[in-house]
Amino acid sequence: MVAAEDAGKIGVAEKLGIESGMVVQELGWDEDVDDALRAAVEEQIGGDLLDEDADETVSTVLLWWREDDGDLVDALLEATGVLAEDGVIWVLTPKTGRPGHVEPSDIAEAVPTAGLSQTSNISVADDWAGTRLVWPKSAKAKR
Repeated sequence: MVAAEDAGKIGVAEKLGIESGMVVQELGWDEDVDDALRAAVEEQIGGDLLDEDADETVSTVLLWWREDDGDLVDALLEATGVLAEDGVIWVLTPKTGRPGHVEPSDIAEAVPTAGLSQTSNISVADDWAGTRLVWPKSAKAKR
């Protein structure tokens, strides 16, 4: 049986569209990430998150991103390298007022340059927000 506090986190994994058996890659891990969210995702997929060295096709990328992490376009281009055609990238950023907060406009500016489309934003943890990115529909036809 799942504890009530864990049930909320599993719900977040489901809100991220993560299902059992999916292959999920994690980029940008650091000491400040939400471990409960990571654990919920691993429980949901029934396995471990892949790291940046993975070379198999993934259905979801969790990209932990902070203000001082460098060039977001470069990070997104790296994240798309193994992303499936119908895959999703979740850019996970510290919420407003938290150390490392990223302005939503910075994400919105980087997304089209990386060849992606932004679809939604959700709260994923007390300190973290998620921005969902996908391949544009027109890009699928060209791939």
